[in-house]
Amino acid sequence: MKYVFCQKDLIFLTVFSLFIPTFVGSSTIEPNLPHEGVISPNRDGFKDNLQDYEKFYVRITDKDDRGNVLKLKVENNNSKFLRVGDLIYFKINNYTKKEQYCRGTVRSVEDFYFSVYVASFSLCKERDFYLKRGTTLKIWSKDMGKRVIEASEYRKQLIMKKDGFLGQLNDINNFLYTYEEQKVKLAAEYDERVNQILEQKASALESMLQKKHESIILQNELRRQLVQTDEDLKHYRIERQELFLDRWNMDHDQGKPVTHRPSPWKDREKETSWLKMDM
Repeated sequence: MKYVFCQKDLIFLTVFSLFIPTFVGSSTIEPNLPHEGVISPNRDGFKDNLQDYEKFYVRITDKDDRGNVLKLKVENNNSKFLRVGDLIYFKINNYTKKEQYCRGTVRSVEDFYFSVYVASFSLCKERDFYLKRGTTLKIWSKDMGKRVIEASEYRKQLIMKKDGFLGQLNDINNFLYTYEEQKVKLAAEYDERVNQILEQKASALESMLQKKHESIILQNELRRQLVQTDEDLKHYRIERQELFLDRWNMDHDQGKPVTHRPSPWKDREKETSWLKMDM
């Protein structure tokens, strides 16, 4: 008697074949990615050779009454390398009517912000297009790429300088911390020849004491230099590229049905914490 396959048998075989890898011991590989939107690896404050630092994205946060001066916000602080008077070129992101770059001049720079003066927007937008706050711009700046390379090279020199200071400070600290032991040992050696080298003993102790005072002065100076070097290292640190997708603004620009204000950010970990506690 022959067995005839029916539709239920075919469905069972299909579902069973999908779960076979699980039963034979295969596992799903999940990449260990960060949750902060970081898309470039950590280079310990140095530039990434695979990253194009001449191009980056900004968002308009403010502008003057005439609309020629724009205040721009960046997601990373590499814009701190820009200087007043630098030329930048930009175009409106996802704006297809005009895709040429407008020209602007940097007027001021601060942490995560810089302002530019734009004489004309005719190359990158139509006359009736309103450039509102929150608009994303794509920036192209040769000065930025050049400054990032210079900052990365200078940071290497600062690290070498810091290593030199640390080596000197380590030697001085080792001497100061073992000063008493060395003093006792030196005094014991000279005590064995009390009458013959009494004068030499006093001279050696006086010289060592003088060296202690000079070492303390040099120690304080090296500490001051280390503090200054750490501040310079922090300033010339090249941050990782961090970009976030502002979905609400993009939907709003495209006329999709969205709320008038973006919804507040929800912490998924807090929302699911009670589930973990029950488990």
